[in-house]
Amino acid sequence: MTIGGVFKTRGPASTLHSIPAFPDVFENVFRHQFIHATDFWFSQMDEQNLTVTLSEDEDEKTKENKPITFSQFSSTVRAVVRIRQKYQAMKRRRTDRSASASQCSAHLLPQSNDLRSTSPKIFTFDVCDGNSIVSVGKKKKRKKPRVLFPNSSRRVLPTKEQSRAKSCLVLLCVVVFLQVYNAIENLDDHVLKYDLDGLEKTLKREVFGQQEATDGLLGHLKDYLSTYVHSKPLVVSLLGPSGVGKSHIGRLLSQHFRSVVGEQLVMQYFVLHHCPTAGNIPVCTETLTSQVSEMVTQAEEEEKIPLFIFDEMEHMPTELLDTVHHLIMKKGNNEYLNAIYILISNLEQEDITKFVLQNSTSSIVLGRGLVSKEFNALLLSNLRKHHSLWLEAELLPLTLLEKSHVMECFIDEMSREGFYPDRAHVERLAEELGYYSVGEREFSRTGCKQVVAKVNLL
Repeated sequence: MTIGGVFKTRGPASTLHSIPAFPDVFENVFRHQFIHATDFWFSQMDEQNLTVTLSEDEDEKTKENKPITFSQFSSTVRAVVRIRQKYQAMKRRRTDRSASASQCSAHLLPQSNDLRSTSPKIFTFDVCDGNSIVSVGKKKKRKKPRVLFPNSSRRVLPTKEQSRAKSCLVLLCVVVFLQVYNAIENLDDHVLKYDLDGLEKTLKREVFGQQEATDGLLGHLKDYLSTYVHSKPLVVSLLGPSGVGKSHIGRLLSQHFRSVVGEQLVMQYFVLHHCPTAGNIPVCTETLTSQVSEMVTQAEEEEKIPLFIFDEMEHMPTELLDTVHHLIMKKGNNEYLNAIYILISNLEQEDITKFVLQNSTSSIVLGRGLVSKEFNALLLSNLRKHHSLWLEAELLPLTLLEKSHVMECFIDEMSREGFYPDRAHVERLAEELGYYSVGEREFSRTGCKQVVAKVNLL
């Protein structure tokens, strides 16, 4: 069925049939529908006038057979109006696009000045030039984030500019690492200079029954001698009953440090020998001060740490205690801060003996855990009454020696004197000494103090 103009195409017999162009076809359809709707509306109005005169029975039949109502007709008219509005909008958009697509449309359709012309438009299959077509609503291609390389070429990423700050940071890290490494090496060299490993072997070989005290002493020495610059001198106090090895440890320390730092930087001060009478106290004080000053000055020049051993501290007068305390607390010069002071005495020996005997049968061991801290606090409170010098010291109490330790002392001394250490002979000599008996354990009253005299009688 054909309406309006024609659109020509080729049939099987090469005949041309005319078909209207799209705008004219749409307009002719709209005109035809509008006329048809108007005629239909008037005919319905006439029918409604006729139905008024019908009877009630006829009204019921008419209502059942009535084809359309006024509301239905008005909806049809509104639909037609909407179609016309859409057509006008499409026509305006087409007119705006006609300027850009004029070159392409010139090849497809013949030019015509009348948009409403009903003359037939001849369709051809001529191809429009690609450059003349303007793409409408074409989506832009997004650039891919990845760089695609041809298969035949080498994949090389673009070179990035490196910041100089990164290289400077790496250089700074290297410098800091070298400084820290050099400091650690210097610490090791400083500790090796004092040969604390050799001192540890000597103490384990020569001292019996005082493992806790010797370990504590070596720990303090290693911590202090690892550096040369200090904020205060190291002060260690060796306490305990007679014969437990306090003076023996002092002699071993003196011999070892004389071999590593020299004779001039080690002083072993015996109170009863260097200051025997009370009348010599002013001279002793002046002499002690001058000797300590000369030694610390020489040690500062040689970059070494001197050792001062004060034995028989329980016999030291108050004036000398004040002098030693003043030397330890002297912070005006750094040379007085780099020094080691060993204080040896049998102060508080009664408390130490009582503590060991009371805890000998229990699992509590002196020098371990909370009991050691509580006992050291008790000793410090008592030593404070004697002099405030001990407030600056690290306390290392030496405990009572058992019978087995005394026998080891006999074997060592007999070997030194050239005697064969017969086991039965050693036990017989050890039985001649006095002991504290607590359960199955026996603690020597005099330690190893009488061992030398017993061996000399052989």
